[in-house]
Amino acid sequence: MNLFRACFPPNSDRNIHTGSDTGGCRDGLLWYKDSGSHFNGEFSMAVVQANNLLEDQSQLESGCLSLNTSGPYGTFVGIYDGHGGPETSRFINDQLFQHIKRLTAEHQSMSVEVIRKAIKATEDGFFSVVSRQWALKPQIAAVGSCCLVGIICSGTLYVANLGDSRAVLGRLVKSTGEVLAVQLSAEHNASIDSVRQELKYQHPEDSEIVVLKHNVWRVKGLIQITRSIGDVYLKNAEFNREPLYQKFRVREPFGKPILSSEPSISVHQLLPHDQFIIFASDGLWEHLTNQEAVDIVQNNPRSEEDNGLMMQGIARRLVKTALQEAAKKREMRYSDLKRIERGVRRHFHDDITVVVVFMESHLVSSGQSTPSISVKGGGK
Repeated sequence: MNLFRACFPPNSDRNIHTGSDTGGCRDGLLWYKDSGSHFNGEFSMAVVQANNLLEDQSQLESGCLSLNTSGPYGTFVGIYDGHGGPETSRFINDQLFQHIKRLTAEHQSMSVEVIRKAIKATEDGFFSVVSRQWALKPQIAAVGSCCLVGIICSGTLYVANLGDSRAVLGRLVKSTGEVLAVQLSAEHNASIDSVRQELKYQHPEDSEIVVLKHNVWRVKGLIQITRSIGDVYLKNAEFNREPLYQKFRVREPFGKPILSSEPSISVHQLLPHDQFIIFASDGLWEHLTNQEAVDIVQNNPRSEEDNGLMMQGIARRLVKTALQEAAKKREMRYSDLKRIERGVRRHFHDDITVVVVFMESHLVSSGQSTPSISVKGGGK
């Protein structure tokens, strides 16, 4: 009965939702799906909540990537790391993949243009939400989200990113047997010198476009990321005024957007020695390097079994290792950290979402089919 409750918690919990298609389980603030099959291999997912409301949202969709059932087949992964609230990340989780399917049907293929248009349509949709709710809920203008997308289709991997979530490939070096970490996504965070220089170049008239505040570089002293979906108050001056709280408003008027919603997109032809991809929100990368994460995936079984019962999937192991590192930094035990409630937990670590996608080369190249699957991280 306890196992049943862990896998299918009561619907009254509004912070981490479950649904009949997820097949995931819960352990306190941790949700996980240790193992599942996607169109090109296997996957593992895990989410741990730190904020009072879960601001990380995520999904894995596998099967037809088009509204036309004859369209291209593959796997879609989305990691949406919200900030200021969960509204934007939830909106992306509901809308982005639907735009991908619609546009793939229109273009009759997957492409960089499809992804770029889908992200723009999602951004435009959230702008409309803010416009409608502005009078009664002005704070929604200060809510935003990073957005990391990975799509495997016909042996090609597309990676699109806004913000500082990260996709890391594990690539086998046959001559040594090592698996090296290859970062696939460009990040947009003011802590990176090249990102600050880019922003200064784009805003030569503003000497305070990036400010060092409490030893952290921030755009206008407010936010660390330079690209996002949402954050409308930094993209349209119409929403940089009352009734938005003064602490969010930029003092000087601005014409062009301060933040960008333009994703960086890269395309990779998958090779037989490309073993797996780790998609994760910034909460994981605060505590693990790229190579440390890849080593954990490579050096541990995808899932452990004890007397026929699944014990721990690889995504859950990555999350646990990050939490152990977070506890160590505060000179406390991991068991003590686990007892800290959501909200207060945010002082120790951020929401963390991890999706590990394993690629079976014969499936990537042959296009063999598996049943369609749709999983929302956290079990939504």
